[in-house]
Amino acid sequence: MTKCIIKPFFVFSFRMYMPLALVYASFLTLPACTTPATKRNVIQIQVHNIVNLAQTTVAHIRKLRMQLLMAPPIEITTPPIKGLANFSHYLKHLDNELRSPDTDLLSQIQADVSSLDGKVQSLGLMMNCPFQPRPTAEVSRFLFPEIHHYRTIAKVENYLENLHLNREKLKVC
Repeated sequence: MTKCIIKPFFVFSFRMYMPLALVYASFLTLPACTTPATKRNVIQIQVHNIVNLAQTTVAHIRKLRMQLLMAPPIEITTPPIKGLANFSHYLKHLDNELRSPDTDLLSQIQADVSSLDGKVQSLGLMMNCPFQPRPTAEVSRFLFPEIHHYRTIAKVENYLENLHLNREKLKVC
């Protein structure tokens, strides 16, 4: 009597379909777009990333306001967004205000503003924009630091909300 050895089905299918699986896997690893990115496309992507980070910062401000049970934002006027250089200069100003020694609670917002300025600087370098130097940080003590922090948060929130409406101005130096 002869013994009949039966190999499982998956062994045959594995050997049979291995070349097909390798070809399929190689197609999956190909880039979706084989055309090189143009400068215009890169600028659009960078502007989109900047606006997304600005919206994230506004969300962090609102979360902080809820945690601290702060009043709704007050109306504060901020300078208009005229272009990248102008936007970066005011971000540096806000970053300096957020770096005051009494602002441990604002560290996330300060980090967001600093990161946002870095992204704006990077986009500006790509577009050959001239930037102003960082404004000098004024170390000052306030009689009521909580009110100063509240006003600073309101300025950041207002300015970044305006960015969403003026995103096209980020494509101009």
